[in-house]
Amino acid sequence: MNPTGTKVSAFSLASIKAKKELEAQQQHLQKYNEELPSETFNETDMLLLWNKFAQKMTDSGKRLLATYMQMNDPTLNGTTITLELPNQSTREEFLTGCNELLGYLRGKLHNHDITIEVVVNETVENKYAFTPQEKFERLKQLNPNLDLLRKTFDLDV
Repeated sequence: MNPTGTKVSAFSLASIKAKKELEAQQQHLQKYNEELPSETFNETDMLLLWNKFAQKMTDSGKRLLATYMQMNDPTLNGTTITLELPNQSTREEFLTGCNELLGYLRGKLHNHDITIEVVVNETVENKYAFTPQEKFERLKQLNPNLDLLRKTFDLDV
């Protein structure tokens, strides 16, 4: 279809004109994309803005997106920000609201090459310690010297 809304034959002069107009528009967009800033930034700057945006979402009532953003710290690889989420449904919900985040990060970091990649890791599970023995085992994993302290002072768990 041409700009007037009527169908145009692929072999007509109008289709050639429409094709040239489309190519001109695409070249204009390509020139525009080349003019966008692409300054370098580090992971610390990105994390600071990431957390600031999550707080902004919480304050504006979009707590679900903020919760997904704060589940794990994102990692930076070049200009790709990778966030790990626990399942496919949270991934899809995050991606529906992430355009505003992407625009915010691109603007604040002055880099329009930034992309966000979401990885699903369903094996991540929270282990809760309920009994004193489970709590001690969990703390012992974090600091093996705790067992030495327990043995030295002959402490019960």
